Amino acid sequence: MKLKSLFFPTFLIFLISLDSVSEQEICFNGFFKPNSTYDLNRRQILSTLASNVTAHNGFFNSKIAQDPNRVFIIGMCIPGTKPETCSDCIKGASEKISKSFPNQTDAYTWPDCCMVRYSNVSFSGSLVMEPSETLYHTGDIEDTGTNLTVFDRIWDELMLRTITAASLSSTHGSSFGQKYFGAEVASLTAFETMYAMMQCTPDVSSKDCEFCLKTSVGDYESCCRGKQGGAVIRPSCFVRWDLYPYAGAFENIALPPPPRSLYLSHRFLCLLRLAIGWKITFARDYGGNCCPIVVILVFLVVVLAVCRRRKSYKTTEVQAATDKFSDSNMIGRGGFGEVYRGTFSTGTEVAVKRLSKTSGQGAEEFKNEAVLVAKLQHRNLEFVPNKSLDYFLFDPAKQGELDWTRRYNIIGGIARGILYLHHDSRLTFIHRDLKASNILLDANMNPKIADFGMARIFGVDQSQANTRRIVGTFGYMSPEYAMHGHFSMKSDVYSFGILVLEVISGKKTSSFYNIDDSGGNLVTHAWRLWRNGSPLELVDLIIGESYQSNEATRCIHIALLCVQEDPADRPLLPAIILMLTSSTTTLPVPRAPGFCLGGRELDLDSLEYTQSTSWSIPCSINDASITEFDPR
Repeated sequence: MKLKSLFFPTFLIFLISLDSVSEQEICFNGFFKPNSTYDLNRRQILSTLASNVTAHNGFFNSKIAQDPNRVFIIGMCIPGTKPETCSDCIKGASEKISKSFPNQTDAYTWPDCCMVRYSNVSFSGSLVMEPSETLYHTGDIEDTGTNLTVFDRIWDELMLRTITAASLSSTHGSSFGQKYFGAEVASLTAFETMYAMMQCTPDVSSKDCEFCLKTSVGDYESCCRGKQGGAVIRPSCFVRWDLYPYAGAFENIALPPPPRSLYLSHRFLCLLRLAIGWKITFARDYGGNCCPIVVILVFLVVVLAVCRRRKSYKTTEVQAATDKFSDSNMIGRGGFGEVYRGTFSTGTEVAVKRLSKTSGQGAEEFKNEAVLVAKLQHRNLEFVPNKSLDYFLFDPAKQGELDWTRRYNIIGGIARGILYLHHDSRLTFIHRDLKASNILLDANMNPKIADFGMARIFGVDQSQANTRRIVGTFGYMSPEYAMHGHFSMKSDVYSFGILVLEVISGKKTSSFYNIDDSGGNLVTHAWRLWRNGSPLELVDLIIGESYQSNEATRCIHIALLCVQEDPADRPLLPAIILMLTSSTTTLPVPRAPGFCLGGRELDLDSLEYTQSTSWSIPCSINDASITEFDPR
C-alpha cells in the first residue's frame, strides 16, 4: 500500500498500519496531561465502549464527567456485523487509539468494520470533514488488463449507487445505528468485480452525509483515480472500494451480471475461438484445402443469429412491459416521440421513450440523452409514474389537484434538480429545454426533470458556450440564447423563472398574448403586477385564499430575478435555494425583465445559421425606465 502524504498545520496524523487501506488513527489538536482526570475518564469510557456498542445494536454515543474533564465518545459497527466481530473491532480500535494518542484530547479511528471517536467537546449532529486522509493501492487498473474507459464508466456508476444507498438508507426503516450505510458491487469484467462500501456517522443529516461522501469520492478521484483500490477517511464519513470483498460487508449481496457490452464481447471471443477451432480442424483433416471464407461465413451467420435473437427478445419484452405502447400507458409526449410507462416481469417500473418515425431530429438527441442520463443520479431527475407538470397545471379539470403546498414543493424540487445538474453533479450539465412538459410528477407530486436530449456538458472551468443550432421552446428561452446562441447556467435559470411564474399562475407563458392592446406574455404580465404593487393577483384563482402570501410573493420575486435581461443579474441555483428556504434572506430588487415572445416548438432546420447569415425572431427587451420599489 502507498499513502498519500498530507500536511495539516494544526493536526497530527499517525498511521498504525498500511496493510489495510483504512486502518489508521487520526488525532485533532489539543492535549492533556497523562494520568490527569481527563485521561482517567477517557480510559474508563473507552474500556466499556465495546460492550456498550454491542448492547445497543451496533451504535453507541455517550459522555462522562463534567467540564473541563468531560469526554464525549461514539462507537459503531457496520450493519450486519456479528456481535463478537463488532466487539473485537471496537476493543482493538479503542486500545490502539488510546496507546497511539497518550495525551491528545480529540482523535478517531475508522477500521473497515467499526469506528471509534472521542473528544473533549460535543460533536454530535455536526458534520466534521477534517482532518481527513486518502489512501490507495500502488497497483494500477491498467496492470489488470482492464480497459480504462470501461473502468471509469462502471466505477462512476458504482460510486453514485453507493452514495445514494448510504445517504438515503435512513429512509428504509433502519434503526438509528444502521443509518447511512451502503455496500454495492459491480462486475468490471466477466472475471473481475468491484466492491464499494460507504458509511456516515448516524448523527449527521442525510444531506450532510451525501455531501461528505461526494466530497470524499471527489478527493479520491483527484488523487488516485486509476488505482486498484483505496479509501478516504473523515470524522463523519468513510469511503472505500477494492477489487476484493472486505469487512464482511458483501456476503449477502448478489453479484450483478457483467455489463452487456462485456458480455457480448466475451461471447464474440468465444465464437471467434470456435470458428478458429473449426478452421484448424478442417486444415488438419483435409490438408488445408478448406477455404477460410466458408469458416468466416459460418461464423457471421452464428453471430447474426445471436444478435437477432437478443434484439427480438428485448423488443418483445419492452412491448409486453408497455402493453404494446398503449395510450393508457403514455405519460408524456415530446418533439421526438412519446414516453410510456412500463413494468417488466420482475416488477421494475421504467419509462420508455419511443422515437417518432416522422422525426428526422430524434436519433442524435436520443443518443445524447441516453449518455447523459447514465451519468446522472438524483431524486429530482428522470422517471416517475405520473404524467408531466403541464398535464396537471394547465388542465382546468386537473388544476385543483395542485394546491399551494404542492406547487411550492414543486418549485423547490425543480430548483434542487437544477442545482444538482449545475453544481452538485461530478459534471456540469446545462439542460437547455426546461419547460412544464419536461417536468414529470411522481405519485406524491414530487417533480422530476426529464428529457436530456438537448443537454450539454460543461468543462470544469467553462461557464458558457455558443451554438449555431438553437434548440428549445420560445417563451422559455433566454434572450441571449434565442438571439445569439449563448447558453450557460444563467439560460437555465431564465427558464426556471418562467416555470415558477407558470406554477404560481396556472397559465402558460404563451397564454397572455393579445391579452390587451399592449400585448405581452406571462413575464410582462407578472412585471406589470409587481410594478403596480399587486403581485399576488398572479396567483391561480383556483387556489383561492389557501396559500401563504409571503411564500407566493417571495416566489414571484425570485422568478423576476431569474428572468432579468442581463444574465449577470440572474442568481445562480445555490442563491436561489437559499432564497426559497430562508425567509430572512434579503432579495435584490428586480429590474425590468428581458423576454422572447412565442410559445411554440422551434423549427430546428429553419433556425440553423452560420456566422455569415442572420435571422430575426420576435424578441423584446423592455427598456422602460421604472422606479424600483418593494410591493405591498
